[in-house]
Amino acid sequence: MLDLTPVTPIADFFVVTTATSGRQMRAIAEDVELLMKKRGSRPRVGVEGRTSETWILQDYGDIVLHVFSTEGRALYDLEHLWADAPLVEWKPLAKKLADK
Repeated sequence: MLDLTPVTPIADFFVVTTATSGRQMRAIAEDVELLMKKRGSRPRVGVEGRTSETWILQDYGDIVLHVFSTEGRALYDLEHLWADAPLVEWKPLAKKLADK
């Protein structure tokens, strides 16, 4: 996860993940959508690449989810493109949310 707050006003966080197939990419995107609704997140602002085999983007305003294939992640290289954005250790955050 990249913390964009010190770098740009377009979003607070980019969540970047890799899937092993188009089917897995769509499953991740769908599960995130359900989880965001369950947690009371604001509705999704937009989605791109729903049928793509390389990149699905879901925009929730402050949080933008990027689900890539291995090849897509290497091609777009968001971590390098946004290298000024600090990486956020997400595992402690996930554990905290799971305990709720």
